[in-house]
Amino acid sequence: MLDPRSRFCLACGYAGAVILSTVPWALMAQYLLLLVLVWVWHRGGTYLRWLHLVTPMALFFGALTWWASCSLAGGGAAALKLLSLTTTFFLFFETTAPEDLGNSLVAAGLPFAAAFVFSAALQFVPLIGRKAHRVIEAQRSRGIPMEPGGAALRHWPALLAPLLIQAFTLADELAEAMEARGFSRPSRTFYRDYRMRPADWLAVAAAAGLLPTAIWWL
Repeated sequence: MLDPRSRFCLACGYAGAVILSTVPWALMAQYLLLLVLVWVWHRGGTYLRWLHLVTPMALFFGALTWWASCSLAGGGAAALKLLSLTTTFFLFFETTAPEDLGNSLVAAGLPFAAAFVFSAALQFVPLIGRKAHRVIEAQRSRGIPMEPGGAALRHWPALLAPLLIQAFTLADELAEAMEARGFSRPSRTFYRDYRMRPADWLAVAAAAGLLPTAIWWL
């Protein structure tokens, strides 16, 4: 099992190769490789639910690019790039726990406070999204229209006010829990030993080689 740092390097290198790719068949091959990894790592059901949310955004981005460049191929490539980029990091975060990534960055020398903010953001963004969904459903049950659009703008305080209150409450509870567990103490230990092994360095080298390879080949 690779270290979270080497996996992050691989994800960034692959994302960079996707961004630099301009040939349609290369973009398709990159996306198909990601789909194979989704199947191999048994993330198909989760990926389909996630794809249901991302596909409209990719289609909109592709249509906007098509309109701006007057090129159907350019629009399709833009949509495929967005799908590939988001799928790359979907796989990364599906196979890497945020706390493992944060702890491994601390082992690499990053201050613990910065690593904690990074990992906490990754963990609590989905939580805030679920809270927002519950608030929207609750307000709809009261007859308040919350559908996107200009007509619903005047009702957005009905979403933002309870969501902000819940977010501040969550932040306060998190701060109290952190202090109760000794967040401000000068030294700390981790359950796992995060150490870069030869396979991890090979993965980092492969990630570094993806960008020049993409520039030369694609």
